[in-house]
Amino acid sequence: MSSSLIQLLVLAGIAIFLILKLRSVLGSREGFEKPPIPLDEVKPRVKRDFEVIEGGPDRDIIDHVADGTNAAKALAAMKMAEPGFSVGTFLGGARSAYEMILMAFEKGELDRIRPFLSDDVEASFGEAIDQREKDGLTVEATFVGMKELALHDATFNRESGMAEISVRFVGEQTYVVRNKAGEIVEGSPKEIKRQRDVWTFARRMGVDDPNWQLVATGD
Repeated sequence: MSSSLIQLLVLAGIAIFLILKLRSVLGSREGFEKPPIPLDEVKPRVKRDFEVIEGGPDRDIIDHVADGTNAAKALAAMKMAEPGFSVGTFLGGARSAYEMILMAFEKGELDRIRPFLSDDVEASFGEAIDQREKDGLTVEATFVGMKELALHDATFNRESGMAEISVRFVGEQTYVVRNKAGEIVEGSPKEIKRQRDVWTFARRMGVDDPNWQLVATGD
């Protein structure tokens, strides 16, 4: 037997030995074994700061009042009493109500807004309108726009279910007061007047009537 053939047989024997040794150490892959896990799945997951935590602050509330304040707690209680209540939706309605009520008052059209006024506010508005008529004054007003609208305060009575929300308004309008002769005694049709008010609206939560009533005015 030649020396080259002997060397070949020796190398083949070594190769067979190494293969058997590796199989005994690593084992074999059979059946439905799970495929190897990609390296990127082995990496530890990093918790992102912006993940939403279940049961965290209600953005519909804390976007308008500071978290943990009495007003925030009152708004949260309103939502518990009436799950469909939304602060953002309420403020949108308050903006429309402000323009409607303010313009109706300036023009002396109390009947148009009577359902949206408490008895005390209706009486106060009525007295002011009556006095203007006795003095022979008329008001010409046009609502220009809203410069500011913000939730000022909120309270809730759990026993009665009565909620009160105060809103700060800064509106702009043209405003002219004329006497019996038609002469301008106040304002200018070319000048925009800025009107600042804090109005309080009230409603019993959880009832079918969705309308809020204006119960107090101030500045």
